[in-house]
Amino acid sequence: MRFVRVCLCVAAIAAATPAMFAQPKPSPDEFVPVTDVPESEQIPALRLVATAYGFIWVVLLGYVWTVGKRLQTVENELDQLQRRSK
Repeated sequence: MRFVRVCLCVAAIAAATPAMFAQPKPSPDEFVPVTDVPESEQIPALRLVATAYGFIWVVLLGYVWTVGKRLQTVENELDQLQRRSK
């Protein structure tokens, strides 16, 4: 069974190899250095990344806070049930 898997992997790699080398090469005329791109066409990457990380942290902290509140509610209900059962 292992031999069959190895053979399939080798066949897949052999089949994909020509496709990797058949990619068209970019012409030198298409490349534009970042310094030559006008300011209006540049993406504000730092702001976007910082906003994305900030959003993720806010969502994560909100989720942890809600889980904590729900856990506290469950613990209070368990304490009430233990007091009632005594």
